[in-house]
Amino acid sequence: MDLNQYIDHTLLKATATVSDIEKLCDEAKEHSFKAVCVNSCYVYLAANELKNHPTLVAAVVGFPLGAMATASKVADAKKCIEDGADEIDMVINIGFLKSGLHKRVEEDISEVKKAIGGHTLKVILETCYLTDEEITLSSTISVKAGADYVKTSTGFGTGNATSNSVKLMKDAVGEKAKIKASGGIRDNRTAAHYINMGVQRIGTSSGVAIVTQTTETNEHSY
Repeated sequence: MDLNQYIDHTLLKATATVSDIEKLCDEAKEHSFKAVCVNSCYVYLAANELKNHPTLVAAVVGFPLGAMATASKVADAKKCIEDGADEIDMVINIGFLKSGLHKRVEEDISEVKKAIGGHTLKVILETCYLTDEEITLSSTISVKAGADYVKTSTGFGTGNATSNSVKLMKDAVGEKAKIKASGGIRDNRTAAHYINMGVQRIGTSSGVAIVTQTTETNEHSY
């Protein structure tokens, strides 16, 4: 199985430097990863590093808590697209979901989707904080709001992707959206497991280790 085209090669830690992002992009080009995933301040840099290369640029919005005002998420998403992002990975408002404010959650997502137009929107559910019922509900809300993907995790929460969460998400969205598994995926076997479950993207900071089947230790779980 060729895993490289499933991988969003990711660097989101607070200490990431310019040279770290340049290295991330060089690795993405070397291994032909599907995308790099970076914080919004580095979108312009990544887009220029990957200019005329098929690797996409994904940017996180409302990351990692999801608790920013919708207007803030929208402004950040618009700026990311202006700077060259192809895709947006946004975090849902988890507190609103748990408060039963389902319409507010839907509007939060739909406003970001509206702001980015035809660009791909991945909606991060942060499943470690959700019950099974909430995973199903948030997946359904995301699709209704226009999500192209639903995504398991930020990698900065208390837990990562699980087989159970991926199955619940897939059952909820059917063919209406794709699935991205992220958080704690560090080796070839784990990545292949999720792909065999029907996942179309893998978010990981261990992309090189996965495709080269080597061991890599990260201080963060993404």
